[in-house]
Amino acid sequence: MEMKGLTKAEEQIMQVLWQLEKAFVKEVVEQLPEPKPAYNTVSTIIRILEAKGFVNHEAFGNTHRYFPVISKKEYSRFYLKNFVGNYFSNSYQQMVSFFTKEESLTVQEMEELKKLIESQIESKKGEQP
Repeated sequence: MEMKGLTKAEEQIMQVLWQLEKAFVKEVVEQLPEPKPAYNTVSTIIRILEAKGFVNHEAFGNTHRYFPVISKKEYSRFYLKNFVGNYFSNSYQQMVSFFTKEESLTVQEMEELKKLIESQIESKKGEQP
């Protein structure tokens, strides 16, 4: 099944579910910032998330405890891939170039990025036969 993007409200609820790991609707509502949405609103969004394949539930009588099926890491990977595709022509190089120029990174931040990239290069070289 192909992963779909989330609305802001859906993403906010997924963040809570990723944090709690398993939760009843009431527990999700408690974690949301003020002004808190209505219980029925959260319940509806969770059912939409379930239909999209992000969430599943276990039944306890008439109530359901929900849990994420898609990990935060999986969704982050999907989201970043779409973001780079939509805004940087599928080029991570273009994206990094944009952020280093536009976001006025400090020299220290750029040095840290450089170290991270260099360590990934070494790691990839080590994987090759």
